[in-house]
This record gives sequence, structure tokens and C-alpha cells, in this order.
Amino acid sequence: MGEIIDTRTNWLEPNQLELVRGQVPLVYIDAIPVRVNELGVVTHVGMLLRQAPDGSISRTIVSGRVLLNERIREALLRHLEKDLGSMALPNIPLNPAPFTIVEYFTDPEISGFHDPRHHAVSLAFVVPVSGDCQPSQQALDLGWYTPEQATSDQMKLEMTSGHDRLIRLALASVGVLP
Repeated sequence: MGEIIDTRTNWLEPNQLELVRGQVPLVYIDAIPVRVNELGVVTHVGMLLRQAPDGSISRTIVSGRVLLNERIREALLRHLEKDLGSMALPNIPLNPAPFTIVEYFTDPEISGFHDPRHHAVSLAFVVPVSGDCQPSQQALDLGWYTPEQATSDQMKLEMTSGHDRLIRLALASVGVLP
């Protein structure tokens, strides 16, 4: 097995990844970046505009795989920095706990959360960020939306993969679902 794993990134070669994706659920993190006021109340939700796994251009959240021997906190920091820039300054507890667990399936009818590439189990977190965010080159844009805007019918039309539901769950978990 050691010869098929890239030890620098702790990940598989593309053809081996496709084989694994077809046979084993993968572990992911989903992070919903938020801005909070001086009382710690969520005032804005950050969403990226980029190409989704289904090929569409949509509003989405920070998301990515957990690597072999990587702590969940490290995966959160790595993906937040990759998508929001090194100056995002996320506030992640030493022992983060997800607000929910999401199962993405290749069939969108199973759970409402969909990823055409594979079955993935994702730990979902609300992460306050206080710094200057600069979206990655993979993202077309980063927008900040009030809870009302983030859960609007218009925003729902701009999201895929069930992320509109995940945003609602995230806002409900912090007590600001409109």
C-alpha cells in the first residue's frame, strides 16, 4: 500500500482516488465562515462562487477532504486558508465539534445532499473569521450575506449539492435562522 500513497500530501494518485471513491465513503469537512458582532451573534455568512462538483457555477461553502493522519482542526485551517486566504483569521476551538454531520451521495434523492463523484461523510462547522478574506483562484467570488439574504429564495436558486439546507442548519445551530 505504501507505494500507492503520495506521502507528501497523504493522498492517492488520481486514478487510485477514482477507484477508492467508487468503493469507500470519504471523510470531508464543511466550513461555513461567518462574521459575528461584539456579542458573538452571527451577522453575515460567507459563501464562495465557484464550479461545483456537478459542473454548475454556484454559491458554495468551504469544503474539502481530511487527509491521512490529519486532525479535523488542521483540515479546517487548511481548507479555510486555501479558500479564504491566509489573512482570514478563523477562530477554531482547540477541539472543534461539528454542528451536524452531512452525508453526500451520488444519488441526490437519498439525503438531499449530492456529490456526483462519490459518497462522502462530512463534519460541518460554523467558523467565525475576523480577518481580511481573499478568495482563492479556484473561487470566482466571495460574498458576505446577512442570514436573511443567505436563506432567501434567490440564494437557494444559486446553490447546489444541498448547501442551501446546510446554511439553514448552520444558522439554526447558532440561533439566527430567520
